[in-house]
Amino acid sequence: MDIRVSGIENDSIVDGPGIRMTLFVQGCPHRCKGCHNPQTHDFGGGTLMDTDEVTAKILGNPLLDGVTFSGGEPFEQAEALYKIGTAVKSKGLNIMVYSGYTFDELKAKSADNDYVGKLLGITDILVDGRYIDEQRSLMLLFRGSTNQRIIDVQKSLETGVVVEMELEDNSSK
Repeated sequence: MDIRVSGIENDSIVDGPGIRMTLFVQGCPHRCKGCHNPQTHDFGGGTLMDTDEVTAKILGNPLLDGVTFSGGEPFEQAEALYKIGTAVKSKGLNIMVYSGYTFDELKAKSADNDYVGKLLGITDILVDGRYIDEQRSLMLLFRGSTNQRIIDVQKSLETGVVVEMELEDNSSK
């Protein structure tokens, strides 16, 4: 299966806790003003890659604590990311996803797209909500604007309410 990719960061410490590989997907409907990754907006841009190739690249890095799906909008390619994500999870790595959709919007979208729900179901940490330039803050860990939340997805799915989490900044350790 193909996935449209904008780029891959092999050893990131800024896209989630621990050492992570960050997969930047191509294509975003949100097009937030001031977006950190505007080159990812065009759905026809980037490079087509095979999901097995991407999975092998991730699993070939023995230093990783987890994988981050960013973008673009990851949930626009939910089926391909679910395929990659299930292999990642089977090796004990955690998954963090950045989405311009809110948790509730994703739950609603899952009614029309099974893979949105499946991807959400294997996600450990979700940063949700569109980037709002007027709410930008450089003091936020793993987020760009104050409206965005860091969500413990598994606890949120279990309880039926959004459970936010606090993460430590490990970049200075």
